[in-house]
Amino acid sequence: MTDQYIGIDLHKAFFQACAVTATGERIWEERFPRTPAGIAALTARCTATTAVAVEASTPTWHFADAVTASVGDLRVVDPWKTKLKAGYAAKTDRLDARRLADALRRDSVVGIYYPPLAIRELRELCRARHALVQTRTALVNRVRALLLRQGLAEARRLAKSADDRWLETLPLPPRAAASVRTLRGVLAVVRTEIARAEEEVRHLSATDPVAQGLQALRGIGPLLALTIRAEIGTIARFPTGAHLASFAGLVPRVEASAGRVRYGRITKQGSPWLRWALIEAAMHGTTRTDRVGRWGRGLAMRKGALKARVALARVLCEEIHRHWSRIA
Repeated sequence: MTDQYIGIDLHKAFFQACAVTATGERIWEERFPRTPAGIAALTARCTATTAVAVEASTPTWHFADAVTASVGDLRVVDPWKTKLKAGYAAKTDRLDARRLADALRRDSVVGIYYPPLAIRELRELCRARHALVQTRTALVNRVRALLLRQGLAEARRLAKSADDRWLETLPLPPRAAASVRTLRGVLAVVRTEIARAEEEVRHLSATDPVAQGLQALRGIGPLLALTIRAEIGTIARFPTGAHLASFAGLVPRVEASAGRVRYGRITKQGSPWLRWALIEAAMHGTTRTDRVGRWGRGLAMRKGALKARVALARVLCEEIHRHWSRIA
């Protein structure tokens, strides 16, 4: 039997905790620094029959790793789905901790997947590589904009070293030339880091059975396979492919009232990195020769390429779910 229910309002420098009994009686509440000493002070008040709930945020996983061995039940709560402020006029750290503890006591919190450290490490690698690619794109766009401001309508992608040598031949004013040299220097560093990250991703993808299995699907290579594998974690989380599509934010918003149903844009709630990987893989969907490919090409003609890609990404969720379930 649970001896106390603790709600944690977690912040960068501190966390507010409140403990209640099964009947809702407040036992204690205190503010702790978010340091090893502060976490140790909290765990000293916990037992093997203590339940703890903490909202998901940037420092949550480090906090959860430090606390989980000292409590009987740890819930990482979805802050979007667990509405703690509804019906209340005030919102403070202390009130948030109290409401979270009471919601945990009533079992009305919505928990999220707590990925193991190995999965979180894969996510860090894939997300860092994705961020580097975005940085490279931003730098290339800055160079292009600079050339346009100088009246040069360049059409090169600026993706290779040959393009850099081409830049050296352009007649630019001194200040513009200096800016191009600076951007090229930063771009060279970013390209090196991208190559290093992609080499590591390909190595890990070749040694991961799930990532290897996912590459059997059309449009999924080593980079996308490891990203999808890292963001999903375990396919057992999702009963069907439709649930996976919902997690990726690929399903439309639905408004239904008085027998009338209206479908809006996709929710985009969930992992943006998984959604990106699925839509990237779906780009190859219209080149398929099977029924799905023919349907995708027809949809692209009627609704446009972007909407067809999202629809094909939802189909890919079904295929990933079936394929991964067989691998597991």
